Amino acid sequence: MPEALKDVYDQLFIERVATEFRKCHPAFNSAEFVARVFDEEWNDRELKARMSHIRVCIHEILNLPYPDAIKVLCEAAPEFRGYEALFFPDYVEAYGFDDWETSIPALEWLTRFSSSELAVRPFILLDQERMMAQMQKWSRDENYHVRRLSSEGCRPRLPWAQALPEFKKDPSPILPILNQLKQDSSDYVRRSVANNLNDIAKDNPEITIEWSKQNSGQHKDTDWIVKHACRTLLKQAHPEVMALFGYNSDENVQVEELLLNTPELKIGETLEFGFELQTAAGELGNIRLEYMIDYLKSNGSYNSKVFKISEGVLNTSSKSVTAKQSFRQMSTRTHYPGEHKLTVRVNGVNKAEASFQLLENV
Repeated sequence: MPEALKDVYDQLFIERVATEFRKCHPAFNSAEFVARVFDEEWNDRELKARMSHIRVCIHEILNLPYPDAIKVLCEAAPEFRGYEALFFPDYVEAYGFDDWETSIPALEWLTRFSSSELAVRPFILLDQERMMAQMQKWSRDENYHVRRLSSEGCRPRLPWAQALPEFKKDPSPILPILNQLKQDSSDYVRRSVANNLNDIAKDNPEITIEWSKQNSGQHKDTDWIVKHACRTLLKQAHPEVMALFGYNSDENVQVEELLLNTPELKIGETLEFGFELQTAAGELGNIRLEYMIDYLKSNGSYNSKVFKISEGVLNTSSKSVTAKQSFRQMSTRTHYPGEHKLTVRVNGVNKAEASFQLLENV
């Protein structure tokens, strides 16, 4: 079993936090901090709860006015990286609403070492015009982490984060930032632009489609953004998007001999299957090949999930295809025993289907 993300906060990590804070602020009581972190409820806390608890303990042990505490955090922050350091910007989110002059530069600094993408969102909700003006400035910053923050922080549906309901209704304030960053030198930043547009597509598909049409074929970087931004719309087989990428619902392409190597499998095992793509038109052409699983839910209904196999131009009249899908239990998907269905799709059109039984793993 892989280590749970929350387990990164082990004894060694918390002691390292205590040591670094003591270096930056000699009055910081390291022993008391460690003792408070590992309280009676520690083992029951999940990842975000542990982050918040660490932040609270820092605040209580520092016991400093907010601007002074931020100086200590900003000095200690470069010693930590990645998601495990999210409690630094979380501190700003929790205690800095009344001091924008201190908080906004702190978020700009701290995002270089973890990310302030979660922490900026309450500030957007509090004063959208003021915060989006700041995000515009960040989109032109020399540091790519800061530029990415300007896009990632205003995603309408950022995972783990508060939603931004006004941007779900009207994402137009985001677009100038995305246009500023669409040919950014960093693929880390460009990926955020694509993810933001994909978020927008879930509530306002016409905006992502129009943006994609305007920017398609302009530059290899924007072409990549367009493809990644339209991934949800492609899975939905949205007609305008399918046409944008040249995927025709060609009736000449057929799926033959769909065979399940594992028509019965247990939860935790892998479904293996194969089929033949064939056409009488000479060449298969530009093909987006997918499969869809209808997952049985606990209440007896079904939930469909689309997975991509491949895409591209096929110059042959036939092609053998094999694929597989794991049915191990996941934190994001629980499997239930019973009949499931597999559907093969070509350019968004269902071409063949087969049912299979998922059995309890006893």
